[in-house]
Amino acid sequence: MEVKIEKSWKRGLNRVFEQEYFKNLVTFVKDEYATTNVYPPGKEIFTAFNHCSLDAVKVVILGQDPYHGPGQAHGLSFSVKPGVPYPPSLQNIFKEIESDLGKPLPATGDLTRWADQGVFLLNATLTVRAYQAGSHQKKGWEEFTDEVIRTVSDTRDHVVFLLWGSYAQKKTVLIDAKKHLVLKAPHPSPLSSYRGFFGCRHFSKANEYLEAKGLEPINW
Repeated sequence: MEVKIEKSWKRGLNRVFEQEYFKNLVTFVKDEYATTNVYPPGKEIFTAFNHCSLDAVKVVILGQDPYHGPGQAHGLSFSVKPGVPYPPSLQNIFKEIESDLGKPLPATGDLTRWADQGVFLLNATLTVRAYQAGSHQKKGWEEFTDEVIRTVSDTRDHVVFLLWGSYAQKKTVLIDAKKHLVLKAPHPSPLSSYRGFFGCRHFSKANEYLEAKGLEPINW
């Protein structure tokens, strides 16, 4: 099956694109875009992959669903386009960076700048109906993104996995912790951020690990 995705991901995931569940997923997603309002825009479904090639992954940040409000989701977990107000979880991420690294809140919530440095901003589900959180769960996306995480773990060395919240932490079983760094904390949402996301210092810890392995740190 022909999937428009960055070439190193295409090579790494080629076996997946031929599987029956993925073909069924494509049919479902195409039908949803044709008949209802779905986010992100179709051409942005694989933004995370196209801005951060498999060969370049240094850090993985795992989200769950894309944002389901208008103009928010653009294919990078937690990120919003310039001019869109920070959603609460993203605001808390920036607060933790400010506390951890002394960096002021940025002018925009667009995390493309991270993706271009090797931060792979992956949602477990890559599409969602407008205003219907979780509406595209259990349609095949999770099976696909589990394979993506497995592929990163198997083919890369010294990747930092930032797993925030219980949903993301269930993905630990897909990761070889002997050759990667897995950091866990509560989710940055207002409901749980005060239970240990604030003060987790994941951003400085990630950079310390990368530098110790001879890799360029991330300019968060």
